[in-house]
Order: sequence, then structure tokens, then C-alpha cells
Amino acid sequence: MTTYIAFAPKSTGIPWTANLTLDGQAYKARAAWNIVGQRWYLSLADASGTVVWYGPIIGSPMDYDILLAPGVFSASTLLYRADTGNFETVP
Repeated sequence: MTTYIAFAPKSTGIPWTANLTLDGQAYKARAAWNIVGQRWYLSLADASGTVVWYGPIIGSPMDYDILLAPGVFSASTLLYRADTGNFETVP
């Protein structure tokens, strides 16, 4: 089952946050604008606050999946669907 999380940051100066469940564990997602890269970057931290993945948010088109955090999770996937403005997690 796919879970959709709306990515609607207020402005480039305020980080966006959400709680995600990946591989059955809770993670804190935090997206911040990188002024040098001129794009949003996402970090995923576990319950202890350890960052397990950090990278640019790359939008997937509707007909193709570009996975974020590839190889980090054994069963779950995470992507950002550019056309809808949603993160998608499975399962």
C-alpha cells in the first residue's frame, strides 16, 4: 500500500518536516532549501536522531520511479512525485 505525504514547504527559509514509516521503523524527514544547489535536500533520521540518508529531492515523473535513499531500506521505497507534489512510501 502506498502512503502519500504532501510536500508543501512554506518558504525556502523554513525547513519542512514529516514523520515517515520505512521498513516498519519511524523516521523523521526534514527538507531544507540549499541556496548553493538551488534545490531542496532531504534528510532521514532514525528515532535516536542519527541521519541514515541525506540527498537532493529528485522528482519522479508519473511514468517512472526515481527512488530516494536507494539501498538504505530492505523492503520500503521512498520517492518524490514531481507532478503531484507528494512523497510516496511503499509499504
